[in-house]
Amino acid sequence: MNNEKLVIIIEGLLLAARRSLDINQIQKILEKGVSSDAGSKILLSSQLSGLKELSRQDIQEAIECIRLNCIGHSFELKETASGYRLQTTDDLSFWISFLWEEKPKKYSRAFLETLSLIAYKQPVTRGEIEEIRGVSVSSDIIRSLLERDWVKIVGNKDVPGRPALYSTTKYFLSYFNLKNLNDLPALEEIKDLSQIGPEFPLGDLIENNETL
Repeated sequence: MNNEKLVIIIEGLLLAARRSLDINQIQKILEKGVSSDAGSKILLSSQLSGLKELSRQDIQEAIECIRLNCIGHSFELKETASGYRLQTTDDLSFWISFLWEEKPKKYSRAFLETLSLIAYKQPVTRGEIEEIRGVSVSSDIIRSLLERDWVKIVGNKDVPGRPALYSTTKYFLSYFNLKNLNDLPALEEIKDLSQIGPEFPLGDLIENNETL
């Protein structure tokens, strides 16, 4: 298939999706399109044949073309744990924030310290988080992290009481534009909790007077 046509189709999918799409999802959408009656009407026979023979490598090459085409523009192709998405560049976040009157939800430092400790120390128990922070962890914080799908229970520690072990989720990685945990800023040992916000990509979310 003509590579330019494939690039345009995938770029359109990423623009319309408003979420990350991985290669498997893109391939399934393309396969569904070529097998439909409408697909055979809007595509040239050569294009239709090319799509039917499409490989993962073809899609990967098209995605790389999209990434290169974004250079120098106000948007970029970002790869996260959930796949690929088109988004505005970080340096425009200040201006874009004025599009919405309602401000993004802010979270307390306690909430973000707890999330940061789970991210860096996972899998970790609530008791271990409390030991590092030196204060108890609110049940509301744990529940909120679970409800937002930033954190999940991955098992129980083999100690008396068998406390739950918490780890971050794939959605957490995608939300913070991380491909995997290796993309977290280097933080070998968390000693000064006041520095977690600036080190970890959560600084703009901190609101000291929030309850969560």
